[in-house]
Amino acid sequence: MHRSNHPRAERTVSTTAPRREAPARPPRPAPAGRTPALLAAVRALALLLALLALGVTLWEGLDQRGTALAFGLLIAVGELARWSGAEERESAPLGAAGALAYALLGENAGHRTDHGVLQVVAVVVAAALIGCVPHVARGQAPTLDHLSRRVLTVTFAAVCFQPLYDQGRLLEWGGSAQALLLVALLVLTTLWDAVLAAVTAHARTRWPFGPLLRDELRATLGIGSAVCATGAVMALAVAVAGLWALPVFSLPLLLTQLSFRRYAAVRVTYRQTIASLARATEIAGYTPAGHARRVAALSRAVGRELGLSEPGLTVLEYAALMHDIGQLSLVDPVPAGATAGLPAAEQRRIALLGGAVVRQTGVEAEIAVVVERQADPYREQPVTARIVRTVNAYEEMARAAGPTGALTALEKLRLATARDYQPEVVEALARVLSRAGLTLPRAG
Repeated sequence: MHRSNHPRAERTVSTTAPRREAPARPPRPAPAGRTPALLAAVRALALLLALLALGVTLWEGLDQRGTALAFGLLIAVGELARWSGAEERESAPLGAAGALAYALLGENAGHRTDHGVLQVVAVVVAAALIGCVPHVARGQAPTLDHLSRRVLTVTFAAVCFQPLYDQGRLLEWGGSAQALLLVALLVLTTLWDAVLAAVTAHARTRWPFGPLLRDELRATLGIGSAVCATGAVMALAVAVAGLWALPVFSLPLLLTQLSFRRYAAVRVTYRQTIASLARATEIAGYTPAGHARRVAALSRAVGRELGLSEPGLTVLEYAALMHDIGQLSLVDPVPAGATAGLPAAEQRRIALLGGAVVRQTGVEAEIAVVVERQADPYREQPVTARIVRTVNAYEEMARAAGPTGALTALEKLRLATARDYQPEVVEALARVLSRAGLTLPRAG
């Protein structure tokens, strides 16, 4: 059941009733087995279009089978080459470009094509399902959202292009007008795909829609623009040179995909290095096990709630992982690693020591700034440092208070909003916790 940022959620968090504490089980974003209504509607629409297209195509047969099979093979190969577990939004760029090219295809080597919107959808769905078989066999099946977005995006592009081409409008306008139309359709299709991605992510996670859409639009400047440009060029090249243009124009995108895979591997290694550094305080006995990971997970959720962009969330997560690393410089460990209860001068000294350690590790300077400023008065801090300080204090207070820790910690944070904690950050934390069941988030 969807729970929005409503005052009732905040009143639930701030209540002091002694017997209405946090449940013992781990938090869940939504009840098990229940799909948000908006997400279910998107999937249902994609499934309906796919079944309709497959049924009509099987009944009437394929028009120009050679062309359909060539594009179907390209899309299937693109899905086979997709990489699972990547953080990039488009993990199968070749398949996406091939699907978009087929949707925008009007001619093949100077000869008019007769396939319609439903055949485009049918070929894309069949090829994507075939390409997903090896991933399913390895237990790495693509999500329904990935397939739903592919179907709805291709349908949008085909509906915008095919009727105009069938009516002969493009032939009347000439080649330059057709190129301009393709550019306009690419822009509209990109916007449509970004909106779909933001809608599905918002329905699944209940993060704010605006920042999600902003991140999706920013992502189109990377691999998204390459996919759209390659799809349009493929369609124009096939119209002139025939199907032999497909392997020629697929090669640059394959090389781009290889570069993205290497970049993703570097980012994974970088994050693992930071996580290993963060565990040094746990191994040395300065902080409890899992403390840094819990603070990082909850800080990222609060950052989402406050509308931080994806780069800001990454900096926030890395800084939260390393926020206690300054304790390694202490001769006498702080009991239970709880720095929130120390005098302000001692907190600032530990934070400055942590910032110095982070700078020596070679990570981004922005992360070091967050670590060394987490003990400053919140009005002098960047928003990422405010979040780390608030979440760290909450985790320490809640852990010390036992079963009643969640509510008790939030009340203490609210009482300290005059200087130490920003009220907006505390209330965002309360909303995140109210949706998660008023418990600490499970790290991982």
